[in-house]
Amino acid sequence: MLELRNLTVRYDKHLALDDVSLTLDKGETVVILGANGAGKTSLLKAMAGVVRADAGSQIVLDGAPITGLRADQVTNAGIALVPEGRGVVGLMTVEENLRLGANPKRARAVEAERMELVFDIFPRLKERLGQYVRTMSGGEQQMVAVGRAMMSNPDYLLLDEPSLGLAPIIVTDMFKALARITQTGVGLLIVEQNVRVSLKHADRGFLLEAGRITGSGTSAELLDDDAVRHAFLGGNS
Repeated sequence: MLELRNLTVRYDKHLALDDVSLTLDKGETVVILGANGAGKTSLLKAMAGVVRADAGSQIVLDGAPITGLRADQVTNAGIALVPEGRGVVGLMTVEENLRLGANPKRARAVEAERMELVFDIFPRLKERLGQYVRTMSGGEQQMVAVGRAMMSNPDYLLLDEPSLGLAPIIVTDMFKALARITQTGVGLLIVEQNVRVSLKHADRGFLLEAGRITGSGTSAELLDDDAVRHAFLGGNS
């Protein structure tokens, strides 16, 4: 289990996250809902070791504290981040980007197996191995970003707006691919602007407002919640 206990993050005097606690199990999909500026990206970055949490915050991975570890150490512990904007290297090929993901020590011995898993989830990447990523569509680049993260052999995958800028049919395909990833036992924590699609594929969700958790429930409960429907789904639609 991946646990956050009383996670607080500040940028100078700005309080980005205030006493946030949540859990994520392996093979589970959890979505974080919130308006722009609610602290969703800060949450993922703190979990991934990209930003430092305040004293008293605890991030616990399968019973072991990982608070304060560097980003590379967090990745090697089993947590991979797919950042907003994808973060792929456009001047490298698909294959080169994927092999970058296999750099952590935990992934090196299983690189070939992980590559086959990525090809099984995203067959198009096998067809485009030699293509420079900058020449690919946004949806294909997102496949590379998720595939590269999977190459690190993670137990938990953090995704920041995986549907951003994608056509609806590509969004559907991406969430189907994410569902296949959970079937391998990987836990997914997703920050997503497409509330309806993300809740359709999630097991649970949390509402984040001004850096604090203000609600939580199963995906069905949140889809039926009047506050969620008015805030994110256009009233009673």
